[in-house]
Amino acid sequence: MSMLQKDKSILRRLAEKQAAIACLPIHTEKIGEWKRLNGNGLGRPLVWINEIPWHEMDVDGELDLETTDPFCQQIERTLRQTLYQWSHMPADMVVDAKFYSPLVIHDSGFGISEDSNMVITDQRSDIVSRDYHSQIDNEKDLEKIKFPVVSYDEEASERNFQFLVEAFGDILTIEKVGIVHFWFAPWDELIQWWGVQKAMMDLVLRPDLIHHAMDRLVNGHLSRLQQWEELNLLSLTDGNYRVGSGGPGYTDELPQPGFNSKRVRTRDQWGCSAAQIFSGVSPKMHDEYALQYEKRWMEHFGLIYYGCCDPLHNKMDILKTIPNLRKVSMSPWAHVEQMVENSDGRYILSYKPNPAIFAVDHWDPDIPRENLRQVLEKTKDCGVEIIMKDISTVRYQPQRLWEWSRRTMDLVLS
Repeated sequence: MSMLQKDKSILRRLAEKQAAIACLPIHTEKIGEWKRLNGNGLGRPLVWINEIPWHEMDVDGELDLETTDPFCQQIERTLRQTLYQWSHMPADMVVDAKFYSPLVIHDSGFGISEDSNMVITDQRSDIVSRDYHSQIDNEKDLEKIKFPVVSYDEEASERNFQFLVEAFGDILTIEKVGIVHFWFAPWDELIQWWGVQKAMMDLVLRPDLIHHAMDRLVNGHLSRLQQWEELNLLSLTDGNYRVGSGGPGYTDELPQPGFNSKRVRTRDQWGCSAAQIFSGVSPKMHDEYALQYEKRWMEHFGLIYYGCCDPLHNKMDILKTIPNLRKVSMSPWAHVEQMVENSDGRYILSYKPNPAIFAVDHWDPDIPRENLRQVLEKTKDCGVEIIMKDISTVRYQPQRLWEWSRRTMDLVLS
């Protein structure tokens, strides 16, 4: 008991620091800017940093955990990372005077998991290379893909919530949160069970099998979505939550008319999808084997984000058929001029600078700054967010990311 009280004291100290930051007027300003951008309003590009190699970021103990209880350590890690990012690389992040208590939701999954060989280059990192072993070779194998069964543990959810309220609920508002946003990318899953090369070959050699697999997988996802709704597990996304592979979803357009605060509907949320493995697949095949299935998911949501690491400059014609499409990912491999031309100013471009800039032997911040300046010049008539993500390494020199953040903000504010 005395140890737990010590842990709570540590959490309270960190919560007080977050609360002090959250009171700053800049956050109200930043929320307004994100709402402006997400409404496709012109203005300066906004900058957000995500998917950080936290195991490489500590330089003076700022991220060292002091609590001993495993649950307290999860909370402490979240608080410390928020404080660290605000201190060193805030860009356009928003710090809330809130702490979220996730509902405890159990999910049986699809009954099939990846079987792969892994190559690990850094034992401290969860970024690894994989060679997937195929587990699907015929119609019978598709039966391995089961429909998920969802259950809600109300007792555990309430227990966690009450712990947070007792620990520092007088400092930060503790808010229960369910399924805020779901990364819907069925091809990300399918290739783990099929194998990349084999799946790409079967688009040509066994198209019916691919269609049957996608149909079964998407039906499974829709069954899960229905269970979330029936169990009342959805929460609003129009706040400080990541949307798709982009920035936070602040918007005045959600929730939609008829909203009941006691039951969130999918149309009150942002939705998303992506088929990253289709980078080299033609627009026609992308539409047939991915988009027509992804639309069955996306049609349920109020606003849509599409794409991730795949270049989409030559696929805007098919993406324009997505209902409520608002943001489109512009990966490092996208042709910027074509992306601007083909988007017709109708969509926000979610630009992803190449994170490989941090992995070079000799860091020269002038190079990524000049590359970004050229992109911004080409996209000056579009709504743009700059999302630095997928950062596998900074070569254990976090100052590289700090400097990128400072210089990028100087550029967009100039």
